[in-house]
Amino acid sequence: MSASMQSARGRGARIVTALLVLAALAILLSLGTWQVERLHWKEGLLADIAERRAAAPVPLSEIERKAAAGDDIEYRRVTLSGTFDHAKERHFFATFEGQTGFYVYTPLALSDGRVAFVNRGFVPYEMKDAATRPAGEVTGEQTITGYARARLPGKPSMLVPDNDLKKNIFYWKDLDAMVTSDGLDPSRVLPFFVDADARLKNPGGWPRGGVTQFDLPNNHLQYAITWYGLALALVAVVSGMWWRGRRPGTAHG
Repeated sequence: MSASMQSARGRGARIVTALLVLAALAILLSLGTWQVERLHWKEGLLADIAERRAAAPVPLSEIERKAAAGDDIEYRRVTLSGTFDHAKERHFFATFEGQTGFYVYTPLALSDGRVAFVNRGFVPYEMKDAATRPAGEVTGEQTITGYARARLPGKPSMLVPDNDLKKNIFYWKDLDAMVTSDGLDPSRVLPFFVDADARLKNPGGWPRGGVTQFDLPNNHLQYAITWYGLALALVAVVSGMWWRGRRPGTAHG
């Protein structure tokens, strides 16, 4: 092979390498920037949640109005009254304060005949059967203060097990399945949940209210530093290789 052909091949290899390095650098920088954007979004979300937690509860009608308008109702404080239908409890598999058990979702019959699914709180695994906690099956009209929670549009992940309707064990909050498995009229059920807050003190101590999780993970700064750090490392490695190649006595292709 002639020297000119070797030189041309060497230049071609260097161009391809440079393009690959630039592409990798662009990807790393874009990932870092995306994480910074996610960081600002998450910080805004956490601030919004904190503000909503501190706000006075609003009537159920206000949450319904916002939901109907397509507004974000998540974590908004709400108060509502009605009568629980304990025979139609739905049980959501959960871990609370290191203990395995269930969140008890119970239909609350409102005065106008409609129904709201209320997460009354946590019970240990061995207390799934309502017969083990009869004192907590409160009767008569109850006034609940809590947090509005939006329904999920679908199964959150393929890794989440399917809900076991026969055993009344839910692994994700499928409102439609809760309604149909209870034999309720979907047109009469509110299209969101309500989590009872810690003010709910049920007789016998169960279910235990106040199980809403507010501590959303916020690792975006760490991820951004990682991606930007990899970009910097790539620049340092390539610069070092270039510098060594430019030193006197180093052979060039």
